Amino acid sequence: MITLVPPSPASTTTPAGEPQPSIAIVGGSITGPALALLLHQAGFTHVTVLEASPTPYAQSGGVLGLDHVSLATLDTLGIPQTELVPFPSERVTAIQVADRRETGRIHFVYPGRNTGWHLLNTALLNRLPEGWLQPGRRVRALRAADDGTAVLDIAGAAPIHADVVVFADGRRSLGRRLLDPSRPLRYAGYVAWRGQFPEHLPNLCAFTRYEPDSGQFNLFPILRKDGTIAVDWTFYLNMTSQRFRYLLGYDPTHRTYVLPHQIGTAARTVVLSEAERLLPPPAVAMISATSEWNAAPVLDIDPPQRMLHAVGQAPAILLGDALAPVRPHTGRGANHGIHQAHGLAIALSQHLHHGADLDAALAGWQERSLPAVHHALHLGPYLGAAMGLGLNPAPVPA
Repeated sequence: MITLVPPSPASTTTPAGEPQPSIAIVGGSITGPALALLLHQAGFTHVTVLEASPTPYAQSGGVLGLDHVSLATLDTLGIPQTELVPFPSERVTAIQVADRRETGRIHFVYPGRNTGWHLLNTALLNRLPEGWLQPGRRVRALRAADDGTAVLDIAGAAPIHADVVVFADGRRSLGRRLLDPSRPLRYAGYVAWRGQFPEHLPNLCAFTRYEPDSGQFNLFPILRKDGTIAVDWTFYLNMTSQRFRYLLGYDPTHRTYVLPHQIGTAARTVVLSEAERLLPPPAVAMISATSEWNAAPVLDIDPPQRMLHAVGQAPAILLGDALAPVRPHTGRGANHGIHQAHGLAIALSQHLHHGADLDAALAGWQERSLPAVHHALHLGPYLGAAMGLGLNPAPVPA
């Protein structure tokens, strides 16, 4: 692990005497703030994080698995594991289910720790330097200026010029649609239905998953914003795109995250019926007793051939889910974003403090980063098919 420590005092110019580049990061959910903090640690001072939501702290999410590299990166930013991981078990229990009954258990160890999305995102946002986060700034377009910089057009606000633009704006990334439009999202054929059962289960201290013939039901304790302990659950369930549109009113590639108020009685009835067909009664009771659900259709995308693009003379970069969302079973989504942000901050730091050629530094970072993304994109369909979920698997690379 390379720690990014700025020179003392922090330089405001490159070795060639040029001013520091201005960097605009689009997206305030984990990858974007992580990159901003890594850049701050490396001595960058002209960084802006543009977040479309006017209330980024109010957003919520479920359980995330962080590998040891991500945890170590966060630790170098002053975010200790104790702040992120109230339930430190590494154990995973896989329960085989047939005819709604347990038929066996397998135990193994996850090389990392689980955290809640809101714990991680809040920890990152709270540490951003004052003025770096600009909420309620929805980017509408990207263009080149006459001076070679990139210009981000902002809804209801003045445009922003930047020497480097980084899109970390999630699965439906505007940046990807602008920079790499030949790679649209594809629906994988199943949905992750999620909720938080409001009661603490004292015997649940490890990640647990039920594995019926077709589907998966995951459980993990989570510390909620009000300090209470709940059980975060995810029920992966096959569903055609036609049925998704009928029940929820959206195409699954256009509505990639469904909020509680968008899930009506008809959808709940269908999901509960499938739960009663596949899962043991206690799991069904937990789903039924959860008043608010959300949902995320599982998506695929063609592997990216590059992360780097150009707008005028400015590098424009795709990171994390904006580059390529991967299936949740791979456990790579948040980790890809953090790993890529760490490597990008190193490349930019070598340019800022040591005069490294920027194009070469960024190209080297891209070459190191892409293979992991390609592997996860191929692995996801294979893992889904092993659980009877989604479409036919792609071959897993050696």
